[in-house]
Amino acid sequence: MKSFTLAIALGLAAFAAHAEDKAPTAQQSKMATCNKEAKAGDKKGAERKAFMKECLSAKAGDAPVGANPADAAPASPVCEKSAADKKLHGAAAKSHIKKCMADAASAPK
Repeated sequence: MKSFTLAIALGLAAFAAHAEDKAPTAQQSKMATCNKEAKAGDKKGAERKAFMKECLSAKAGDAPVGANPADAAPASPVCEKSAADKKLHGAAAKSHIKKCMADAASAPK
């Protein structure tokens, strides 16, 4: 009986060690980043909850929640609005937005 208990204990220890070796998923990394930002901003209660919701729902290409839009990459909303104004959809809209953003990035500041 003691050897069976020892075998189970060793198996659990090996499993726990293996579980720690896995890299965090993208969502886990995002959660850690958002938590650090909320802590750094000293957010609490409803303010923290709102911040976390916005931070976690942000897409990968979006600017960070606390970032200044003027410091971010070219204004994607401007390019997206331009595509919408021209009634472009699908691949045509993506192509227009990509070109618009490239033009904005190369424009002198």
